[in-house]
Amino acid sequence: MGSAHGAGHGHGHAAGRAVDRSRLRAALTITVTVLVVELVGAWWSGSLALLADAGHMATDAGAVLLALAASYMASRPPSTRRTFGWHRAEVLAALANAVVLLVVCVYLLVEGVRRLLDPPEVEAGPMVVFAVVGLLANGVSLALLSGRRESSLNMRGAYLEVLGDLIGSVAVVAAGLVVLATGFLRADAIATLLIALVIVPRALVLAKEALEVLLEATPSHIEPDEIRDHLLGMDGVVDVHDLHVWTITSGLPSLSVHVTVEDRTLEQVGVGALLDRFSDCVAAHFEVDHATFQVEPASHREHEHLGEAHP
Repeated sequence: MGSAHGAGHGHGHAAGRAVDRSRLRAALTITVTVLVVELVGAWWSGSLALLADAGHMATDAGAVLLALAASYMASRPPSTRRTFGWHRAEVLAALANAVVLLVVCVYLLVEGVRRLLDPPEVEAGPMVVFAVVGLLANGVSLALLSGRRESSLNMRGAYLEVLGDLIGSVAVVAAGLVVLATGFLRADAIATLLIALVIVPRALVLAKEALEVLLEATPSHIEPDEIRDHLLGMDGVVDVHDLHVWTITSGLPSLSVHVTVEDRTLEQVGVGALLDRFSDCVAAHFEVDHATFQVEPASHREHEHLGEAHP
């Protein structure tokens, strides 16, 4: 019998995280600055929409800070107690981001409905000015994070936070202009509700993806049956069982499988060459570089545990 563990792209992930951290630091600086500006603007103008956007900016600042901390934790080397290192810290940060976003949305929906029924006075001029400042700053932050948004769930969570802020700033500017032009005070509450409704589905998707990683579900782009078929189609392979595919962290899928091979093929080809073939197969066709194979001779099949599950 033999086993092999495919080498991952550790250096690539480390370099990617360094880029992520530099962009997160810049986005955090911009976000905190805009947060202070919008809080002043909300106090000055009395706008709930601007306060909602400031509240979302506060959540955003916390989320980016959390993402930054998680990225540092994920870069720590593995140990005998944590053999995969701290990769899952990024996924936990993404889940925390989603939960906080949903809590903020509940508050905005409740307060928005209350103000829709009983709209207070709003200073539309300052409201528009401060919202435009937020809009420009959010645009810069979004540009910083856009190029790395698919690198991990952690970065995607931070990107979605800033995207939600950008949409929120657009809504606040539009509401302020409506109030300024027509005196329709309910525009402020309507903008607040729109901000919340835009954020909710994105937060739910992010939470779903993070939970799937934590529950070790098969990555959505991989079909285990296709992997099984590819391996079974190789010369000498007579059975593929105990196949498991999961994700350690975003962009790092893993696989483990038992492959039963004819005794004659093992003797002629050798375990090492077979392991190379299997590793090349799953890397080329399924983009799985972190793979473990247990190669078993066909004569060993009778020794398999009778109660063992063979998915």
